[in-house]
Amino acid sequence: MRDGYNEAPVNPLPPVVWLLVLPIVAMEIVLNAGTYGLVGGANGIGWRSDALQRFALSPAMLDQMLATGRFNADFAMRFLTYPFVHGNFTHSAMAGVFILALGKFVGEVYRGWAVLVVFLGAAVVGGLAYSLVPGLQYSLFGAYPGAYGLIGAFTFIIWARLGAAHENRARAFTLIGFLLGIQLVFGAFFGGAPDWIADLAGFGTGFALSFVVGPGGPAHLLKLIRQR
Repeated sequence: MRDGYNEAPVNPLPPVVWLLVLPIVAMEIVLNAGTYGLVGGANGIGWRSDALQRFALSPAMLDQMLATGRFNADFAMRFLTYPFVHGNFTHSAMAGVFILALGKFVGEVYRGWAVLVVFLGAAVVGGLAYSLVPGLQYSLFGAYPGAYGLIGAFTFIIWARLGAAHENRARAFTLIGFLLGIQLVFGAFFGGAPDWIADLAGFGTGFALSFVVGPGGPAHLLKLIRQR
């Protein structure tokens, strides 16, 4: 009985998950405080717009670097900063829930640095994929591409376990199919930026990176190649 009383009421999260979530939480607290006039006075109301201007990723940024052949440090940093600023509280809360839930699951299997690589790698590739689509004008912001990278890692874990059990590996892709289906339906009815492009690229990146940074690492990938 004593052991039961000594158990923590909430399962501890891997430190890397806090490393990803806390900047999002801190940003949202500051921006909401400004929006409601709690800090910053009249200027605080515009802090979210200012943050989006400073941290969001515009597709034109990559276009400009490619057209001029010049590296722009500010534009390049946007591929890493855009996941940490959101359009509103609900947007950030949903992203945070994804990161907490999937980060905990993946973080219990992967090393901390691997989780970080998956999240940031998915964010960067998601931003690149989004920026390379012709004609897009909306800026990209929010942690969803990185969170979808964690979904990719989660899918890889399920995919590997199903393979080890000699079961149908296609079942591992049920979650991503469901989520993308919902996004496409909402996009068709409510419009807006086609963020699903970045999300899908993030998912693919998370799944692909798992062959290298997941349990077994490159040796596991080499074994799969030899089996084929």
